[in-house]
Amino acid sequence: MRPDQEIIAQWIEPGSKVLDLGCGDGSLLHFLNSTRNVSSIGLEIDEVNIEKCIRNGVNVIEQNIDHGLSNFQSNSFDTALLAQTLQALSNPHLLIDEMLRIANRGIVTFPNFGNWKSRMYLSLRGRMPVSKFMPHQWYDTPNIHFCTVKDFDALCREKKIRVLERTVVDSRHQGNWAMKAWPNFLGEIAIYHISRK
Repeated sequence: MRPDQEIIAQWIEPGSKVLDLGCGDGSLLHFLNSTRNVSSIGLEIDEVNIEKCIRNGVNVIEQNIDHGLSNFQSNSFDTALLAQTLQALSNPHLLIDEMLRIANRGIVTFPNFGNWKSRMYLSLRGRMPVSKFMPHQWYDTPNIHFCTVKDFDALCREKKIRVLERTVVDSRHQGNWAMKAWPNFLGEIAIYHISRK
C-alpha cells in the first residue's frame, strides 16, 4: 500500500459508502474494506487491474471515467476518490464536478508538476522531467494534464469547491513544516479533501 493511501484512509469515515474512480488493482479499496468497514465500488478500465480487483474481493465496474458518471445518482456515495488519476483524464474539471455530484466529499491526489525538482530538471536539461516518481518519457506518459498545487487551488476557487484539508508530501510520502509553508514549490504529491458544502 502506498503511503498516500494511508493518508486518504484517515479521511474516510468508518462504515461509509466509497466510490474509487480509476481504482487500479483495488488495493486501496481492499484496505478500506478491511480497516474502515466501508461499502465500496471501484471503477477501472484496465482488464488486468479488474482481474486483480476481483481476486482481492473488491467490487469493480469496468468503466471509462473520461465518459462521465451519468450512471450514478446524485449523493449516492459519502466519498469519491480520484487517486493519481486526475492528470491522466481528458477533462479533469468535468469529472471533479461529477464526483462532487455523486458524493458528499471527494479526495483527489496528483503529482505536483510545480515542485522544485521538476522546475530544475526542465531548467537545466531543457526536457520534460523523468524520475522514479514520473518514469515515463513525454511521448509515452499517461499524464496528459500537468497540474500544480496552485492550479488546483485556483480551480477550487473558480468552482466554489471547499478545500477541507490539503496535504503535500515528497516522493517518499513524507511531509514537513517547509512543505506546508511552500506547498507548490516543495510538494511532489498533492492530496486534497474537498466538498461542495
